Amino acid sequence: MSDRPLSVAFVVDRFGSRFGGAEAYGVSLMRELVAVGHHVTVFAREYDPACDLQLPYQQITVGHRWPSWIRVWLFARRAARATHDRFDIVHSHMNGWCGDVEVVHVTPVRYRWRVQAMPALRRWLSWISPRVRTYLALEARRVAARPGHRVVAVSQLIAYQLGQAYSTDPSSWPVIPPGVAPAAPPDVDARRRFRAELGLPDSVTLCLMVARNPMRKGLPTVLRALEYLPDAVHLLVVGTNSAARECVAHAPDTVSARVHLVAETSRVEPYYRAADIFVHPTLNDSFGMAPLEAMSFGLPVVLSPAPWCGFAQYVEPGISALVLSHPEQAEELARSVEALRTDDALRAHLLGGAQRVLERHSWPEVARQFMALYRVILSERAGRSGPAAEPVDEHAQVFLDDGTTGMQGEQIRQPE
Repeated sequence: MSDRPLSVAFVVDRFGSRFGGAEAYGVSLMRELVAVGHHVTVFAREYDPACDLQLPYQQITVGHRWPSWIRVWLFARRAARATHDRFDIVHSHMNGWCGDVEVVHVTPVRYRWRVQAMPALRRWLSWISPRVRTYLALEARRVAARPGHRVVAVSQLIAYQLGQAYSTDPSSWPVIPPGVAPAAPPDVDARRRFRAELGLPDSVTLCLMVARNPMRKGLPTVLRALEYLPDAVHLLVVGTNSAARECVAHAPDTVSARVHLVAETSRVEPYYRAADIFVHPTLNDSFGMAPLEAMSFGLPVVLSPAPWCGFAQYVEPGISALVLSHPEQAEELARSVEALRTDDALRAHLLGGAQRVLERHSWPEVARQFMALYRVILSERAGRSGPAAEPVDEHAQVFLDDGTTGMQGEQIRQPE
C-alpha cells in the first residue's frame, strides 16, 4: 500500500462518544485517521449531533417494529450493500459480514452460548431459538477466515474468548486495545466552580462512575460500599438510566443523600476534573475505557479484576491501580476508597504507575497499528486473482427474508 489517502467506511450502530466506550473508541480512532489525511464516511443508525467530529454520514435505518435480533440482521445486510466495492477499507464495529476489519468489543456470541457454563435447559433452548441462532450465524460470517480480512480484539480477554469459542490459538487474533487522549492541565478554579454547581464543597471526597449502564458497571456494589464510608464521601454517576435511579432510590437514606446522578452526556471532562477517585467494580467489560480515561485526568482508579474487566490485564495491581478480588466485594471497595482518600503517598504511587499505562495507550499508536493492518489487507487483496465468493447464510435468510430489504437514508450527508 502506498501512502496515498484511503477511503474508509466506518460501520457502527451509533456514532458519538456519549453512547459508550466502544462508540468512543470509534470516534477517537476515526479522528486520528482523518488527521493523517484519510477520507472517512460513517455508516450508522444514529450520529450524535453534539459530536465534535463531523464526517460524511450515511444513515442506515431499520424499522423499530422488528425484534432486536431481526434489526441487527437487517442492519448487517444493508451495511454490506451500502459499502460493497465503494471503499478501500471497510472498518466495522458491528456483527455482520461487511468489514475488511472487524473489531470485537464484547464477549463473542459463540463463547457466551457454547462455551460459558449455563443451565442445561437454557442451553438446549438456545439451539432452537431463532434469536440466538441468528446472532451465531452473523458472528460466524463475521469471523470466517478469508484473504484481505482481519478480526481484531480490543483486549487479551476478548482474544482468549474468541480462541475458546472457535477452537483457535488466542494469539491468532490481533489485539489492538483502545487509546486515550492526554488531558489538559488541571484548572483548580474551574474544578471548584463546577463542584459548587453540583453542590459539593471542597471538603467532600467525590467518587466517580462513568457508564452507559451503571447497573452492569457495579453501581449496587458502590452503594453498599458507601454504607461503610464516612458522610464526607459522595458518589457521582454520569450516564444514569432509569434502573440506576431506581437502585439509588431504594438505597438507605444515608447513602442516597450522598449520590449525585447525571444523565448521559457528551461532555464528560468536567466530571472527571471534579472527582477525586474513580470506581469501576464492573461486572462485564471486555476492556473498560472509562478507567483509562480517568487515569488521563489524574484520578486514582479502583476496578474489577479480569475476567470481569479486560482493562485489569493492562495494569499492575497496587502499582497503577487498585484491583478488587471480586466486583461485588463492597467492603473491599470501601477499604480501597478510604485508603486513597487518607493516604497521599498511595495516591502519588498509583498516579506514577498510571502514567506508564497511559504511555502505552495513545490514540496515534492505535491508529498506527490499524493503518499497518490496512496495508496487509490491501496487499492480500491485490494479490488475489479474483474476488472470493461471499458465503451465504441460508438459515438467516429463512428467518428474515421478508422483502423489506431496500436501503433507506442512502444520501451521504453531514450530521445536523
